[in-house]
Amino acid sequence: MSSPDMLLDVLRAELRAAGITYKMLAERIAMSESSIKRMFGQKDMTLSRLAQICQAAGIALEDVLRRAADARPQADTLTLVQENALVNHPRLLLVAICCLGNWNMEQIVETYRLTEAECIGLLVELDRLGVIELKPLNRYRVRVSNAFRWLPDGPVQRFFREHVVSDYFQGRFDGAGETLMCLPARLSLASAGELAEKIHQLAGELARMHRNDRRLPAQERDGFTLLVGFRSWEFAAFTALRR
Repeated sequence: MSSPDMLLDVLRAELRAAGITYKMLAERIAMSESSIKRMFGQKDMTLSRLAQICQAAGIALEDVLRRAADARPQADTLTLVQENALVNHPRLLLVAICCLGNWNMEQIVETYRLTEAECIGLLVELDRLGVIELKPLNRYRVRVSNAFRWLPDGPVQRFFREHVVSDYFQGRFDGAGETLMCLPARLSLASAGELAEKIHQLAGELARMHRNDRRLPAQERDGFTLLVGFRSWEFAAFTALRR
């Protein structure tokens, strides 16, 4: 659950949007206006009182809880401990990546050789690690931001380099919506920094499309992976030919 501060901030905003004053609320729940002000001011309210206020104000408690959860600051990366836990357990890494892609448990079990019990156990472990927040009926909420990225040269990136990159580049990149480019250039540090910023913007655009397309039926979506690298580099075989 979100922190009490966030819950009450969201509730206060919902009351304001509904045009309900502290005085009106006090009359509806048979309390003094000063007591209402004190509860909000001290941010001290039980869950039962929160539910009572929501009912009296015609506000869905579920909406308050969800909006408070959405307002909670989210990390852009996992910790070293979290990433190590994932790479040490490939099935846990698989389910974590599925969660980052907003797959539900049914889709994971239908696609991969995992039993429902195994999948639930892995979701519980991801919740324990703080990667997701597990909710009733095996639903979840990822606890990372839309700007999420793996730790630079961290455990997951090293795992991908060793086991994933070669498999990724074996594809022909000639399918619908696919492309592969390797473009050399000689740039100043300022220009390189500008291009790196545009790459971050591209990642943000990908995240936006991913969020929007979640509304579409599953059969209208496919799994795409953007793999971007930008560095000062020369192929070793070419370097060997330098004078």
